[in-house]
Amino acid sequence: MKTDKPWKSFEDQLDLLKKRGLLVDNEPAALDYLQRIGYYRLSGYWYTFRQLNENNGAGQNHRLDQFMANSHFKDAVDLYVFDKKLRLLALDALERIELAVRVDIAHMLGETNTYAHENPAMFHGNFAKKQNYQGQTQHQLWLGKYQGHVHRARREPFVEHYMENYGHLPVWVAVEIWDFGLLSKMYAGMQFKHREQIANRYGAKNSKDFAGWLRGLNFVRNVAAHHSRLWNINVLERANLPTDDGYWQAMNNARPFFYFCLMQRLMRVICPNSKWSDRFSVLLSEFPEVGCGGVSLTDFGLTEDWQAWNLWSQK
Repeated sequence: MKTDKPWKSFEDQLDLLKKRGLLVDNEPAALDYLQRIGYYRLSGYWYTFRQLNENNGAGQNHRLDQFMANSHFKDAVDLYVFDKKLRLLALDALERIELAVRVDIAHMLGETNTYAHENPAMFHGNFAKKQNYQGQTQHQLWLGKYQGHVHRARREPFVEHYMENYGHLPVWVAVEIWDFGLLSKMYAGMQFKHREQIANRYGAKNSKDFAGWLRGLNFVRNVAAHHSRLWNINVLERANLPTDDGYWQAMNNARPFFYFCLMQRLMRVICPNSKWSDRFSVLLSEFPEVGCGGVSLTDFGLTEDWQAWNLWSQK
């Protein structure tokens, strides 16, 4: 076992970075960023500035502590600022997508049963009947998380009103306290005919693919909402590539750009007059130039001719 990592003052942190070859053009500003953002969070942005050991004898490359030539502290900050803007842009689209799909689900289920979200008969058997090793169904697990949301929102006037007068929240009210995770799991558990109707609205090949879109977008949403690095992450909840356009097939579904393309596809259904795509294009044009050349938008998953694709160019 290694000994505990020693605590370092902000000044010591900056000195360590300088010793490792990171160029600091403005020390007071660099110290300010370390104090406000933190060494560890910023380290995710200067990580690719570090020299790569391509022959470590283990068959795998790894990063050395020493930085590549012409690596600047300011480049890491600029990359952080770009990423912050990217996260905000993602959250803007994902909020609209989440709200629209909430309404789709609530309107469809509520027509049949006011409290459909609590009624296992409304859902697919794998969701409502199949039990795990603890004897619980996915619907029961979902209800447990949902009740936690109800408890946290219990002081909201609309929640108090319905709980005091009816003892339950109608599904079209309940959706207001769901998060994206509850939403995506609810969709996946719906009956096939209901899932297909919603998937068709958004141009998905089938409900299985649309459920995958929601899972992938929920992963991106969680990264963005928790202020984590987004621009070059490896997406773990990977959606299937659509097959209705060759551009999709050339993409990497492990990289964030693919999920921004899904956002744009859904935004064109939900908010066809939105200028969100224009803001996205402008932001990509502002991607910082890094002195050491250690990063590029290919790490984001960007394809070379993306702006010629009618997904982004057609108004």
